[in-house]
Amino acid sequence: MRILLALFLIVGIASANRLFSEQHYQNQFTNWMVRLDRAYDVFEFQDRYNAFKNNLDLIHKWNSQGHSTVLGVNHLADLSNEEYRNLYLGVKVDASRLPQQAASIKLNKVFAPVAASLDWRSSGAVGRVKDQGQCGSCWSFSTTGSIEGANQIATGNFASLSEQQLMDCSRDYGNEGCNGGLMDAAMKYVIAQGGLDTEESYPYTMSDSYTCKFNPANIGAKISSYIDVQRGSETDLAAKLNKGPVSVAIDASHSSFQLYKSGVYYEPACSSYNLDHGVLAVGYGTEGSSNYWIVKNSWGPNWGLSGYIWMAKDKSNHCGISSMASIPVV
Repeated sequence: MRILLALFLIVGIASANRLFSEQHYQNQFTNWMVRLDRAYDVFEFQDRYNAFKNNLDLIHKWNSQGHSTVLGVNHLADLSNEEYRNLYLGVKVDASRLPQQAASIKLNKVFAPVAASLDWRSSGAVGRVKDQGQCGSCWSFSTTGSIEGANQIATGNFASLSEQQLMDCSRDYGNEGCNGGLMDAAMKYVIAQGGLDTEESYPYTMSDSYTCKFNPANIGAKISSYIDVQRGSETDLAAKLNKGPVSVAIDASHSSFQLYKSGVYYEPACSSYNLDHGVLAVGYGTEGSSNYWIVKNSWGPNWGLSGYIWMAKDKSNHCGISSMASIPVV
């Protein structure tokens, strides 16, 4: 505690235009550091503390404006928005410039009427919330999530699959490990390779190894093809989602996403085309008069709603949730 007090003295007294007293910021930051077991050297401390204060101000301002989205302090609260985007977002694509992809085998376009609400978690088709850490590997978690779901629905057995295999082995398909990738490219790799190893046999390391350790003896699931959701169609996304969890790419670049805590997520500045994060749609529902998609993230269970976010549904493809979405076929 004495070390913390000394560091606070080094970074100086309160700056102008702050919403709270310097003592309040210090108390909040100290409690946050203790709770998350965070420690910094003297050179990093000032940057983390200033980012935390900025985020605390942003959270207070946002929550006082009556949004359906509630923000809160989480494990990303010591990062500036630029740092957050560089460390956690691993899909870099302008969906408006991409041609609609065709799967090797197309699903029947005639779907049964969609359910009024849906949650694949209750059917055992969704695994635990994982944590990608400070690595832009979100695309690999989105891919394993949809394949895990398709495999469980087809076989009745759930197997947690290897993100690390996708990071290490799918570079020839355009993916770049911690530097980003695309779910469709990862699915093409899985089809060509003949399957994905289990997570247990090929565990995640939060780093790039550049050495593929795929072992056919440890395959946990296979897919034969995949199909893309019709670009921009939330109706088609709902139809595909009634078949199983769907890999989706979204615009998650905003501080409101970084610091999301609860509620239906609606960000006025969200783009439907500039997509930067791969996640997993696992269902949909309604809160009051607001429809939402149930979306699984890969930032651990302490982010958002125990690792999930409710994203605004039927709001003109908000944040691009149906701009680049795909479902695997076993």
